Amino acid sequence: MEDAAQSYLRGLADHGRRELHPRLDYPAYRSSVLRHPTKDPVPVDPEGVELWSPVFGERDVAAVEADLTAVHAGEPLGERIVVTGRVLDAHGRPVRRQLVEVWQANASGRYAHQRDQHPAPLDPNFTGVGRCLTDDQGWYRFQTIKPGPYPWRNHRNAWRPAHIHFSLFGTEFTQRLVTQMYFPGDPLFALDPIYQSILDPAARERLIASYDHDLTQPEWATGYRWDIVLDGTRRTPTEEDVDA
Repeated sequence: MEDAAQSYLRGLADHGRRELHPRLDYPAYRSSVLRHPTKDPVPVDPEGVELWSPVFGERDVAAVEADLTAVHAGEPLGERIVVTGRVLDAHGRPVRRQLVEVWQANASGRYAHQRDQHPAPLDPNFTGVGRCLTDDQGWYRFQTIKPGPYPWRNHRNAWRPAHIHFSLFGTEFTQRLVTQMYFPGDPLFALDPIYQSILDPAARERLIASYDHDLTQPEWATGYRWDIVLDGTRRTPTEEDVDA
């Protein structure tokens, strides 16, 4: 049986999780009513789960996969950007050889996916997916196209702010973290239920990249810096349910 101190600490931890992560049942975000868990978790053997999980090695991740603008014969349309940052733990230590995956809409706000049928043009030279491994200092780096906002039918005249989806795997595939990176100054933040479902304003701010003029390349690409913290009180908010 836990003592008063343990109960207090557990309460703080639970409060921190509630403040940091999106609310699972958030009426303004209509899909959350259908997507969030309604039953108690089922205990499983993590080693047994991993026997059925994908396996990859460093040789399976090619350097070209981090350049989303270079995988087709032609140049994609839109504003070319560089997105980079460090993956850190709660103590500020780099998380090395972390698999980082991204996916996003194109410059017109459309995904190269059969379920996205809204009337915006597809770009034959932009698929919108990439991946890389962090280096010994925890750095990742992608070159891509700045995505456009898109409609998502959650409510009347609903538009998602421009964003890039991130997925990170820890030392095991059962440690997956999924989140979204936003761009500074987006006027749609105040109108977006997914972004607003995070209660803590400081946690919401950690989802927004910062423009980095030193990273910006003359006559080539603008630069954005976005660090990801995997645990602790300053960790990057995750999303249990991510839209298409």
